[in-house]
Amino acid sequence: MSGQEGSRPVKIQVRGLVKHFITNGNVVEVLTGLDLDIYAGETLAVVGASGVGKSTLLHILGTLERPTAGSLLWDGQEVFQLDDTALAAFRNRKVGFVFQFHHLLPEFDALENTMMPALIARLPRREAQELAEEILVQVGLKDRLRHRVSTLSGGEQQRVAVARALVLKPEVLLADEPTGNLDPKNAHQVQELLLNLNRTRGLTSVIVTHNFDLARELDREITLKDGKAEILRGG
Repeated sequence: MSGQEGSRPVKIQVRGLVKHFITNGNVVEVLTGLDLDIYAGETLAVVGASGVGKSTLLHILGTLERPTAGSLLWDGQEVFQLDDTALAAFRNRKVGFVFQFHHLLPEFDALENTMMPALIARLPRREAQELAEEILVQVGLKDRLRHRVSTLSGGEQQRVAVARALVLKPEVLLADEPTGNLDPKNAHQVQELLLNLNRTRGLTSVIVTHNFDLARELDREITLKDGKAEILRGG
């Protein structure tokens, strides 16, 4: 799984990834030496039963958790050599996260929620607002900018979550069950949105999903077995 997929360079390289948790004094082995190459610009589905480590892998890819052992290289840089402050700055700049539950702030409107990462990054408020408006229009919420998110539909709320994830124009989108809390119609709309954004923004996307329709639309599909990656489709 090294080298290039076609003409695509490797964006993220995982080698010997191990993750253990201690629960009630017992060691729980989740990842046990996982190797994986993720190519620039691709869409990668991670599927499989609950509890096999899909979300753990996603959190490590996005540097939300440190592994027990192993290496994670982004564009050849070993990111876990960074201290926590530098790692947080790296994550804010390079990675966009979308989760099953949108985690929006209900007392704020769509625009304010979307601006949050830019404000945390200490961008001027005007620039943050311009970036937020741009991506909200792109995800189809031009007429919902000033609506409190508590008044939006589930599908619209997830679109705001996607916009918030992409407001700083990250290189990689990591999504954990992004359609899992939606009805079939809204799930399909969010699926099409993610695929379109991958194309138009040149994103590299890794999506954990139980949605087989979504998984089939992505470039490659892997599962986790005995703590290691197993390619199901796409080479």
